[in-house]
Amino acid sequence: MIILYDCATAPSPRRARIFLAEKGVAHETVQVDLKNSEQLSSAYQKINPQCTVPALRTEEGTVLADNAAITAYLEARYPEPPLLGITPNQKAQIASWNWRVEFEGLMAVAEALRNSAPAMANRALPGQMDYPQIPELAQRGLARLQQFFGMLDERLADRNFIATDSFSVADITAVVAVDFARVVRIKPGEQHPHLQRWRAAMAQRASMTF
Repeated sequence: MIILYDCATAPSPRRARIFLAEKGVAHETVQVDLKNSEQLSSAYQKINPQCTVPALRTEEGTVLADNAAITAYLEARYPEPPLLGITPNQKAQIASWNWRVEFEGLMAVAEALRNSAPAMANRALPGQMDYPQIPELAQRGLARLQQFFGMLDERLADRNFIATDSFSVADITAVVAVDFARVVRIKPGEQHPHLQRWRAAMAQRASMTF
């Protein structure tokens, strides 16, 4: 049985949850309490030495410790429906847009949050090591987010999906990024009509409740 090490309140494992739901893959879930630093416990370090979620234990017993590996494994193991593309061009476009959304969106929110939230003092980066907050990075993250929302709105002006003409992992990452931005009080506004339309359409997918 596949096991997902999850945290219901964190954005990164939500990406894995939505991907699993879209694939219809049966799995067990183990919650990891990030609020109380369970990810840093010796017990969890034996599962994932990187001290992060999500982690996925495959049916073969391998532990995959990041979304890139998890999506690659699930797509290969359960190819339908395809979420990473079919043709070489689709695969390239989806990979490119997924990375762009992760770098320009998710990482911008994390930059803003981790460098400003009192609860994350000295925890500006995930993992075993402690890193101090840099307030200037929080401000930069907020500025990057505004640019990111504008870019997505322009991208979606004449299309229904982020990367290609069908739903893909890029849409999953984008949904999580847009929703995660609320923690730093940024969300799509009236100046982002195409982004708002797309997010409303994404809400109709059953996987988005996971």
